[in-house]
Amino acid sequence: MKRISLAAAAALASIALLSACAPAAPEVNAGGFPSELVVGVIPNENSSDLSSSYEPLIKMLEEETGSKVKLQQASDYAGIVEGMIADRVDIAFLGPFSYVIATTNQADIKPLGALAAKKGQPAGYYSLGITQGNNTSVDSIEDFAGKDTCFVDPGSTSGFLYPSSGLIKAGVATSGKESDISAALKPIYAGSHDASALSVKNGDCEVGFAMQSMVEKTLPGKGELQAGELKSVWTSDMIPGSVFAARNSLGEETTTKLTALFTEKANADYFESKGYCTGAECLITGEHAWGVVPAADADYDGIRNVCAATKSEKCE
Repeated sequence: MKRISLAAAAALASIALLSACAPAAPEVNAGGFPSELVVGVIPNENSSDLSSSYEPLIKMLEEETGSKVKLQQASDYAGIVEGMIADRVDIAFLGPFSYVIATTNQADIKPLGALAAKKGQPAGYYSLGITQGNNTSVDSIEDFAGKDTCFVDPGSTSGFLYPSSGLIKAGVATSGKESDISAALKPIYAGSHDASALSVKNGDCEVGFAMQSMVEKTLPGKGELQAGELKSVWTSDMIPGSVFAARNSLGEETTTKLTALFTEKANADYFESKGYCTGAECLITGEHAWGVVPAADADYDGIRNVCAATKSEKCE
């Protein structure tokens, strides 16, 4: 099995940094919020603009809470979750799978809201099964059997977990365990959604999986993918949206206030009305989304069900 991933040393360093011994109780400002709020995030496929993609949100939070907001980057979600458990990260932006794994492993956190790509749309997205546009031998996910197949990472919701479920339903794989996936086809872990899609385009993988928005919007928008270079042959069920979550140790009053701020004011319309940004600058996170909508823990039961169906080790 081939892997293309972040260096393990970087991940361990990230966890060590964020989960070092817990700090003393933070100072509280006049609004009842910690004097400093730490927001944990991981780099996306274009990490050079990570800070700017959170800038409007940070401006809103600082104005509304009176706190100094610090953006804390980690190399993976595990580092962020460990930081929350150690009370060193107050709010985290988590992928839906990472949120479920965190709660499964007793992280005491709650959703503040989920990301919606556009105003009025539900918080959710899709995974695509893809191949080169001129590949006439692949027309469905059933045709992935035995082929070099690009996944994102075994811990990715749309880049592994939901595709594994699709492969099981298609009769290609018997479970989502890495050993069973390897028996069904030849997995290649690209490390990111853009890398997975581009590896299929370049022929490093005959087929693969990636987030729909990466294939249809992000890469074409950057000029890295032209019309017809890839075709989609499978679409997943809707995956619940990425989520902003807070640690419950902040206190119920604080998390309730934060929930209201995120669901009412963490969106492009509000940011622009306040002069924080204009146009596309107001889209937040690496997903370049419109904003945050209400979410509950039960919204992520679909992922828990997929975990049960696939028996993926990453769900443990």
